[in-house]
Parts: sequence; structure tokens; C-alpha cells
Amino acid sequence: MKEITPSSLEIIQIPVLRDNYIYLLLDVATGSTAVVDPAVEGPVLKELSERGLNLSFILNTHYHSDHVGANLALKAATGCSIIGKSASEEMIPGLDVRVLEGDWVSLGASRLKVLELPGHTRHHIAFWSEADAAVFVGDTLFALGCGRLLGGTALDLFQSLQKLKDLPSETLVYCAHEYTQSNGAFALTVDPRNEALALRMQRVREARKLGRPTVPSKLSLECATNPFLRTDDPFIKATLGIPHGVLEEDVFRHLRAMKDDFRVV
Repeated sequence: MKEITPSSLEIIQIPVLRDNYIYLLLDVATGSTAVVDPAVEGPVLKELSERGLNLSFILNTHYHSDHVGANLALKAATGCSIIGKSASEEMIPGLDVRVLEGDWVSLGASRLKVLELPGHTRHHIAFWSEADAAVFVGDTLFALGCGRLLGGTALDLFQSLQKLKDLPSETLVYCAHEYTQSNGAFALTVDPRNEALALRMQRVREARKLGRPTVPSKLSLECATNPFLRTDDPFIKATLGIPHGVLEEDVFRHLRAMKDDFRVV
């Protein structure tokens, strides 16, 4: 497991299933603990036990089963509260606290701001710690990619990505899946002259050969190499044959449709 220790949050990355990441958040000052998008309970309970911790909160970005699958088991085992955004068609199991854009979640001395990021689903959210330069984005923004449209619209997702793009450039993006290598293969087809992208992909391939995660990634790197954050780039538009003057959200819509049909050879 890979551990990253920012200023007040210790962030423990737990790989599960085929390509999911769960994040265990420990407020160093108080010992308060939260888990982001627990797909399965076993690895989380093991980590808590080994560290002598009790779980205070589950933070859910959205309702898909590979993000909420362990909610009820962890709640039964630890008595934790479950925090998320929910609607009748996107119910989160065991939800205790409903949050909206601009709400704050206090984890001991640490604070995380709720960002509403519709697109992947209609009611997707993220949790952002400005003090720790970390944002937990679920399936909205991936390393070198973005989520599929499974409830929201292309315009929703484009606007959500723009909101994330406006965060401080040093922010680390903690997404929920290890999709970087396949995302990068697509990115190279639409942005072939991007030297930063080519170098990044070389490092991604090396990391994956060694079984190392490529997540989290710095937002500045995503802005330089992720085509879904580069819809204003004239070279990408030229590669796609998109004429000058086409709106960025339409460029994004075209890219998302292309990615839906893309297969790694």
C-alpha cells in the first residue's frame, strides 16, 4: 500500500478489486478517521485494526456499487456515520448526513469542502481539503481521463471538470480507479505532439510494470497532459479536424464520444 502524508491528513491508499482505490483519511492531530468510497470492507477493517483506529465517517462521492459496497458492513462494524449526496434515483446505502455544494465535513482538525460535480452521475460530489492540497474526486476526473456519462450530461461533466481545473495547481487528485495507462493510450491519439504527455506515459508504463500506482496525480500535470482538461488546445482541435470557433463544451462532447468507442489494441 502507498501512503502519502500531507500537512495534517495522513492518506492511506488501499487498492481493491481489479482497479479500485479506497482512501483511508487519518487526521493526525486527533486520530479521527474517514474512508472514501469503500468498495469492500475487509481491507479497510484490516487497516483500521493494524493501526488501532476506529472509523468515524464514510465519505461517498456517488452511489455506484464499487464505491458504496462496504457501507453497511463498515457501519455495522464501527458505528460510523455515512456522508454523501443522495436523490431518489441514486440512493446511497445507510446514508446519515446529506451534503451539498459548499458544505464542510470536519474530520478532527481537518476540514473538507464539498464540491458538486455532476456528469458521471447526476449527483456526484467530491471532497476537497485546501489545507492538504488534496481532492477526492471519485469517478469525475481520472489520471489522463474522465468518467463516463452514466446519468449526467456531457455539459454537466465539462463544467465539473472546469470547476476542478480552477483548484490550486499543486492539488493532488485522488481518483477512484487505476485507469491511467488505458486513458493515456487514448490521449496520445488525440494529442500526439504533446511532449509532456509522451514523457508521462513513459513513466506510467514503467510504474505499472512494477505494479506501482499512478494515482494520485498533480492537477498541474493533468492540465498539461489530460485532453479532457485541454479542450481549448488548438493542436488537439486540429488533430480532431474541429474548426476554429467551436465551443469548448462541444470539443469535450466529441472527445468523450471518441473515448467511449476507443479500444486499446
